[in-house]
Amino acid sequence: MIETPSLVDQHCHGVLRTELGLGTFEAHLGRGEGPPAPGTTFFDTQTGFAVRRWCPPLLGLEPHCPPARYLARRRELGVLEAGRRLLRGSGITTYLVDTGLPGDLTGPGELATTGAADAHEIVRLELLAEQVADTSGTVDSFLANLAESVHGAAAGAVAFTSVAGVREGRPLPPEPPGPGEVRGAAGRWLAGRQVGGELADPVLLRHLLWIAVASGLPLQLHTGAADPQRSFGAFARATAGLGTDLVLLHGYPHHRAAAHLAGVFPHVYADLGPALVRTGARAAAVLAEILELAPFGKLLFSSGAHGLPELHVVGATLFREALSRVLGTWVADGAWSLADAQRVAAMIAADNARRVYGLTDE
Repeated sequence: MIETPSLVDQHCHGVLRTELGLGTFEAHLGRGEGPPAPGTTFFDTQTGFAVRRWCPPLLGLEPHCPPARYLARRRELGVLEAGRRLLRGSGITTYLVDTGLPGDLTGPGELATTGAADAHEIVRLELLAEQVADTSGTVDSFLANLAESVHGAAAGAVAFTSVAGVREGRPLPPEPPGPGEVRGAAGRWLAGRQVGGELADPVLLRHLLWIAVASGLPLQLHTGAADPQRSFGAFARATAGLGTDLVLLHGYPHHRAAAHLAGVFPHVYADLGPALVRTGARAAAVLAEILELAPFGKLLFSSGAHGLPELHVVGATLFREALSRVLGTWVADGAWSLADAQRVAAMIAADNARRVYGLTDE
């Protein structure tokens, strides 16, 4: 048995503070837009089956119990107690929390208390820029306040994260935009923007990325369902040697491309999280594909969880199960020694994240 006694969840979000009905709970199991097809349910997915397998025992129920019974037990315990049992049962010892999503979600401190773990903040660049825009009256004040805000955020966060690749929908030019280009884009965006409006201007998105690169903090890049080679290959090349690590998030179903980029560029890392959560019982097969391509020091565990503490449990459990199955097979076949398998497991589970994000050992 390959053991992973400590897990650093290098990218996740908070959990909902409110009680959930069947429909609301189920919606958080899906990855698409909108509800499931008529007459179907998101419980009938690999993620839904994994929740029913691994979460009921933490709430005192048998594995695979019906969704209605599981949610009744969840309501009986209450959202706080159910969340406490689930998060503490996940085995995660450190959370790196992206605080950039809307909704009534717990922050890093509350997540740490509930899960009896450590937690650190990841600052989302686009949300930071939107907040600055809400309080800046001119282009000059916006750009000055933006630079100051990013610098200030870097002092208290462990990383920045960006959804630039997802919002733009096509590869961004890799080079930083010039000052005149940035001023023009800022003027147009501020003039046409309503308070609270999202930042989607490609020039300002690039500007934000390069401000973050200059900070020296690790930069997490959401790839969505796009090919990370197409979205960020040129950016990875342009930032090589500058001292800022890039972490590619959510590469599935292009997980092999993300692993390839991590193998090509010394400063690029690949996230494992949602690739395993989405594939459920097939997680070991997907993990084996990633391990074919990326150096083992370039892979980072995460749950990618959002809203449901169940997704933290599923992310952690599927990772442990898949890693033990894949590495255990290689040990049984004589390809690896047990000591090497244990060392690599610890690297991917926690040690790589501690090195990239400058975390001290818990």
